[in-house]
Amino acid sequence: MDENSPQFQTLYNSMLTFVNTCMAGHDPSHNPAHVHRVVALANTILTAERTLHPTTKYDGSVVKLAALLHDIGDRKYLHNLATETDADSSTIDPTTMVRHALIKNGASEDVASKVQTIVSHVSYSTEIKDPAVIRRLIDQDGFIELAIVQDADRLDAIGAIGIGRTFTFLGAQGKKFLVNGQWDMNNSIEHFGINLSSWKV
Repeated sequence: MDENSPQFQTLYNSMLTFVNTCMAGHDPSHNPAHVHRVVALANTILTAERTLHPTTKYDGSVVKLAALLHDIGDRKYLHNLATETDADSSTIDPTTMVRHALIKNGASEDVASKVQTIVSHVSYSTEIKDPAVIRRLIDQDGFIELAIVQDADRLDAIGAIGIGRTFTFLGAQGKKFLVNGQWDMNNSIEHFGINLSSWKV
């Protein structure tokens, strides 16, 4: 689908409404504002990549949709998603929900499946569990757009915005990760060490 076509814009606008509905109850670390920053960063990276590698074919519609939908189905927020969409959280399948939503709103099976694969592999935690899978998807299986969306998401997790998002997330979700539900500053420092300072550029 041509990213500049009226059909794509209609699809994108429908998915934007879907994202705003699904993420309305999320804390500010993973809310629609975060998504919009990631979309803007992905567009900037896509433009730069097309300039640097003019013979490489990037699917701009896939980049834009995957950036927009990259946090839909995040397991940390499935309860919120169920509340916002009046669904039973046990019936929500994060491995297919993006694909189904895209097809329902007019996307082709090819685009919907490609975007679903990308959003299922964007997260840092997914990458560190099996980096070889991510490398294969990008280098061998034709999901080069995954690298762009990953980079955009990582960029929104560093610097002042990243620090702010980290403390916001820990304030909203941190107790879920502790046995006795007690949270102190040392837990925040440990979270930084695991999730931010270990990143390689």
